[in-house]
Amino acid sequence: MNKRRIGTTALDVTEISFGGAAIGGLYRACSRDVAMETLQTAWDAGLRYFDTAPFYGFGLSERRFGDFLRYKPRDSYVLSTKVGRLFHPVPQDQVPDHSYVDPLPFALDYDYSYDGIMRSVEFSYARLGLNRMDILFVHDIGTYTHGVEKTKLHFRQLMDGGLKALDELKTSGTISAYGLGVNEVQICLDVLNRAPLDCILLASRYSLLDRSAEAELLPLCRQRQTSLIIGGVFNSGILATGPVQGAHFDYQPAGKDILERVDAMEKIAAEGGYPLAAAAFQFPLHEPVVASVLTGTAKPANLTRNLELLETPVPPAEFARYDPYTVVQALG
Repeated sequence: MNKRRIGTTALDVTEISFGGAAIGGLYRACSRDVAMETLQTAWDAGLRYFDTAPFYGFGLSERRFGDFLRYKPRDSYVLSTKVGRLFHPVPQDQVPDHSYVDPLPFALDYDYSYDGIMRSVEFSYARLGLNRMDILFVHDIGTYTHGVEKTKLHFRQLMDGGLKALDELKTSGTISAYGLGVNEVQICLDVLNRAPLDCILLASRYSLLDRSAEAELLPLCRQRQTSLIIGGVFNSGILATGPVQGAHFDYQPAGKDILERVDAMEKIAAEGGYPLAAAAFQFPLHEPVVASVLTGTAKPANLTRNLELLETPVPPAEFARYDPYTVVQALG
């Protein structure tokens, strides 16, 4: 599988990467056997960049990634995890509900400070059972997760000490790169205008349906030589399922406007002779600043199906037909 460089680092990642939320039990339980089978399917398909986080299953995803990768040659893959949340044990009946099924028995606190990030790294080492991680992402900092007032606090923590911790970890060789792992554009602009980042894992904001990142973030990333890893290319499912009853957009049932736009997109894809999902999966890779597209599932068959979308021919000229203005015009 082709690889692309992360920023100005020496780190290369496969154009398609595997994300670990689902094997941590996001929305539905995932057994260890199925998690291992899915990871092996990713490996056999040539994926060599794996992304996880302490939040995914409250440590469960990291444990499973570590179990799978422990016996792989260490220089044959790239691993990223995240910082910003610290976990402490709680009784089973006090485990908070964050949409993970059967998570490990922990509750979380947010901490983007110097000490918080250093502690998070040590805990991740223990959960992974590995002696190296390649990329650290500051996870879910911003108003999308925290609201305005708490974001001010967390942003100060990051600026006053968190970034120093990340820079020390990179300078010492503990990690090779660092950045943000978020679902929103504004916090990326806020941080990137104040500090250099090697990469940003951005979910759902650079897709056929949501172009929020195009106006300001993509040009700034090009200027700063900051790579993007793009997640959520199906925008919570609707670009894979189409505008069917119960389709989701941005983690919620899709509204009428979104359903109509996706219906128009499906017609464009049908005219071109390819599935809309194929165009959605391939779209971010046409942007040079994008280093990898992240796909995550807890079912080997779903992963295989997604990877087959890469083999579906979608002529480059087709992507211009999905320009938001063009799609709106098609609605009449």
